[in-house]
Amino acid sequence: MEDFKSQINTANLPNHIAIIMDGNGRWAEMKGKPRVFGHKNGVKSVREVIEGCREIGVNYLTLYAFSTENWNRPKLEVKTLMALLVSSLRKELNTLVKNNIKLNTIGNIENLPEKARIELAEVVEKTKNNTSLTLTLALSYGSREEIVNVIRNISKKVVNNQIAIEEINENIINNHLYTFSLPDVDLLIRTSGEKRISNFLLWQIAYAELYFTDTLWPDFRKENLYKAIIDYQQRERRFGKTSQQIEKIND
Repeated sequence: MEDFKSQINTANLPNHIAIIMDGNGRWAEMKGKPRVFGHKNGVKSVREVIEGCREIGVNYLTLYAFSTENWNRPKLEVKTLMALLVSSLRKELNTLVKNNIKLNTIGNIENLPEKARIELAEVVEKTKNNTSLTLTLALSYGSREEIVNVIRNISKKVVNNQIAIEEINENIINNHLYTFSLPDVDLLIRTSGEKRISNFLLWQIAYAELYFTDTLWPDFRKENLYKAIIDYQQRERRFGKTSQQIEKIND
């Protein structure tokens, strides 16, 4: 097997990687199993990417675990996903603490079942001082809903004379997002061959590099992560500048 890890330039890592974990259901159906079988097997892939990011020094990892639209899925599937979230948090707490990983959440967490909220709060509290990797789970998350909430909250402050309209800028908006404590995304990965964003971090991926792979999420391993990072490192990130300007900056 090719050693992709050794090909990574650790001086040019994406600071923040976000992943749309797609393909659990199709993976299970291909094996003649119910969709929930795919979700359960996808947990191993979550462990793999967390370990992979930590091993090479990525600082932030955000996983699209459950969207606002996912509430429309069959009730049994939603119930299983919530139960899987609770059991995974219980199992992984000691590992997160041992490996100095901080857990963070974004989304409308109040919509989650009480058991899930309690487990999340406990793990967030017990890992809040960890510093090696910030792992963010997007749960009951939708980017359009997030942006609407930002507009509402800023509007209230304008009405209450806490913010002047002229003061509203990108920093003000950033500070009202769920992700106010996180840097912008550098690399967005989506598995399963689909090539769309699906209402995920629309503001935060403004200058992210997008990487799509046909690999279904339960088959995604560290090697797949490393291949995505190598691809990222071969791109020229210009942020609106020309190639010539970037070359001068790097000289």
